[in-house]
Amino acid sequence: MKLRLICVGQKMPDWVSAGYHDYARRMPPELPLEMVEIAMAHRGKNPDISRLMQRESDAILTAVGSRDRVIALEVGGRPWSTEELASQLELWQQGGQDVSFLVGGPDGLARACRDRADAQWSLSALTLPHPLVRILLAEQLYRAWTITRNHPYHRA
Repeated sequence: MKLRLICVGQKMPDWVSAGYHDYARRMPPELPLEMVEIAMAHRGKNPDISRLMQRESDAILTAVGSRDRVIALEVGGRPWSTEELASQLELWQQGGQDVSFLVGGPDGLARACRDRADAQWSLSALTLPHPLVRILLAEQLYRAWTITRNHPYHRA
């Protein structure tokens, strides 16, 4: 089973890459965390946002495996505590299905992505910068895994 972050946006600052990779490398071999970066559609003067979101959505859905469990990160989604995420992670591992987490661009995810999702998860009611979401998501997945293994990281 693997975990996949499918994120709109490329060319992140070094601190984002370093933060994400720090947690991704900590994941165990049986639960690798990988990231797929989707190019953000160019937003010039007077952009047609719905068309641009649809273009990004098409690329996101192409990156999702046909049998993947899909979790859309949405501000209006259901909030999970870290312990709830750990429980979800255990269920996903028992099922053996790969899990794809969808992170939209500055305008969010198109309806097609939300429709494909098995669940919608809200990391926070706050508006978070998309680069920070990558690090936060990687850290929480690592923390959830440590909970399932009684690793001291969660209690540190």
